[in-house]
Amino acid sequence: MDTAYLILALLVLLLLVDAWAINSVLRSDSSASRKLGWSLLILLLPVLGLIIWAIAGPRGDVRI
Repeated sequence: MDTAYLILALLVLLLLVDAWAINSVLRSDSSASRKLGWSLLILLLPVLGLIIWAIAGPRGDVRI
């Protein structure tokens, strides 16, 4: 398998996970400024921001 395709697949996967995380942040009950801060962190530092959000970030509205 060509490594370029593997890297592309990993980048697409990272983009999808980041989009999911940002959606979760925007659905949370946090203030608008906190939502903006978390969204910018995830956008500007995709891998590190995602890890930090997973540990300490707000969670979206969970409906069962």
